[in-house]
Amino acid sequence: MSDFTMINCCLVLAACLLSSQAVWSQRVRVEYEVTAYPNGSVNLRCEFTNSGTTKLTQVSWMFERAENDRQNIAVFHPQYGASFPNKDFEGRVKFTQGSLENPSIRIDKLRMADAGRYICEYATYPSGNEQGTTTLIMLAKPKNSATAIPVRAGTSEVVVATCAAAQGKPEATISWITTITGRYNHTSVPESDGTVTVKSEYRMIPTPVENGKEITCVVNQRTQMEDKVFNLKLVVEYPPTVTIDGYDNNWYMGRTDVYLTCEADANPEPSEISWTVATGQMPSSVRVEENRLLVRKVDETVNTTFVCEVKNRLGTGKKELVALVIDQPLPKEASSTGAAVGGFIAAIIILCLIGAGLAMYFKRRRSVENGEGPPKHKPPPPMKSGSSTEMLNKPQDKTTTITETQPLSNYEPSYYETNSAEPVTDLDDENTGPPANGGTPTVWNGSEKHEETTEETLPPYEQAEQNDIDANHANVAREESFVSSPMLV
Repeated sequence: MSDFTMINCCLVLAACLLSSQAVWSQRVRVEYEVTAYPNGSVNLRCEFTNSGTTKLTQVSWMFERAENDRQNIAVFHPQYGASFPNKDFEGRVKFTQGSLENPSIRIDKLRMADAGRYICEYATYPSGNEQGTTTLIMLAKPKNSATAIPVRAGTSEVVVATCAAAQGKPEATISWITTITGRYNHTSVPESDGTVTVKSEYRMIPTPVENGKEITCVVNQRTQMEDKVFNLKLVVEYPPTVTIDGYDNNWYMGRTDVYLTCEADANPEPSEISWTVATGQMPSSVRVEENRLLVRKVDETVNTTFVCEVKNRLGTGKKELVALVIDQPLPKEASSTGAAVGGFIAAIIILCLIGAGLAMYFKRRRSVENGEGPPKHKPPPPMKSGSSTEMLNKPQDKTTTITETQPLSNYEPSYYETNSAEPVTDLDDENTGPPANGGTPTVWNGSEKHEETTEETLPPYEQAEQNDIDANHANVAREESFVSSPMLV
């Protein structure tokens, strides 16, 4: 935006602001609008500016209540002085300075009927008459009121609350705030002095449930610094609704001091409460205390029907209670407190179990994520430190005495340690190396075969005793090879 355009906008804005305060009609300067209240005062200012060579001969104030209905209320002539020709303003209007250059006037004891247009008109020479107009707006604070109307419960819609803003100017606005189902309507009545009276009525179908509920009326009007708020409570009247409390179905013979209480819901409050029996006279062991009935001792005479009757100015309410007298008292029920404590303890136990289960679950889950769980595949067999072939190739030391390190009879099967030699058996492949038995001939091999495998001459084969065989087995260490004893047939 250019600087020139910005300057133009500022000038237009300034002109608008000035026009809200004063209006220039040619050279007569007056205020555009003023406000006042009944019984108050107001100053109407007027000034002729830049007269130059223009000759001012006379100034007049005219009042225009309606269009084209003007009346002179004040005239000032420099030679003849001031004049107030209108009887309605006589004694209430005067010039503040009394000069042609500044003929402002003051009006006292204002009335609502004084609202209208006031014209300051100059008679000049040679240009003729010039004028400026000021609008006087009379404001009136309304007389606010609100009330809840007592109604009787029924099925027809009625007015339950009213709110009014009387003789206000400008017209007030009324609104309702409530949670009660209903509707409202407004009426505006113009008054003879120019004020307006606004009324609002709230309608609904009244029931006992709505009695005492809140409803709020809000009045908004220009002269009020803030909204006027009325908090009301509905008044719904209804006859008594009666209930009897205190009977526990356990009136047994000989029981003492039992009570019946007569409760009544009514609006207005009950005026009378009475106790009777359905048939006969009131038992002698019964005493009436206002709305309570005391049975000092239960016997056969109280085996009857008690009636409580309540009255207010709208009607009567009645309730009956049949009392049954039993021989023995009823067994006491289990304590509700004990059941509550048991339930509480059970709840704690269940929560603890759930917490423990969750803790185990998350612990196992963390172990799996960190690789700490059980192996997912079968581990390989233990590695041997030496093969059977290596053991067969090991030279035999005849001078070494083999001792028993652990009796074979006490030997428990277990995995061989990874650093021990593997036992040699006849199952070793003969073609891959020396015989699996370390060079010792088997019982069914001939001498020829033996000569090929060893140079030493062995003693002739002798039948060994069973005890010797067992002894030999006992002297074989776990780390060395051994040959099972032959089975004799």
